Amino acid sequence: MLWKRARRPLAVGAIAVFWLLAAGWLTAPLLDLAQPHEQTVQPARYAPRTAIILLGGGTRYDHDHVLVPPHDVLARITVSAQSYAACKRSAASCQVIVSGGNPQRHSATEADTYLPYLLRDQVPRADIVLENTSRTTYENARNVSSILGRSRYDALILVTSAYHMPRALLDFRRFGLEPQPMISSARRAQLGVLPRYDNLVSAETALHELIGIGQFYVYSAMGWF
Repeated sequence: MLWKRARRPLAVGAIAVFWLLAAGWLTAPLLDLAQPHEQTVQPARYAPRTAIILLGGGTRYDHDHVLVPPHDVLARITVSAQSYAACKRSAASCQVIVSGGNPQRHSATEADTYLPYLLRDQVPRADIVLENTSRTTYENARNVSSILGRSRYDALILVTSAYHMPRALLDFRRFGLEPQPMISSARRAQLGVLPRYDNLVSAETALHELIGIGQFYVYSAMGWF
């Protein structure tokens, strides 16, 4: 009897939440919580030995069943290549460290999939370091930290999307690293009346990052991180 009485309010509430997410009105504040309010304003500070860290964000199959980077990752690749070009104009040594394994179990790792795009953007293969075993952002930070420990760098630049940057910085700081954040792109909700699929994707992304940040603090308090 209690379930019968609650069914209608629950159904109405679920529909209302779905519409608020799909129409952008609830997605917008979620993105505001997940993404830094300020984009990268100050230009990157390059040093004689600079490492540009490109974080992976998955892979997908296109219509021809070819494994390619998602749209957000294409922006990360472009910004990393642009940063490399700027670095070479003022620094003696510049490297791009591409960090991303194969958590989706596709035919290739993220790092290996992104490599041809960096080469196409005029980043020499000799200046690209592939870290292709990490499956999470925490493992990105841990594995890159190990690479950095074998070489001396004077400046670190971290390239990823706005929604991913807060959690990524937490993980890198966990390993004693303080990279300069360089945001490649940000997500924006499209407010309106009609539901939009992109708003649902953005809401899921924001929730994933917020939960990940909460998980970081819980695991740190428990001594797991």
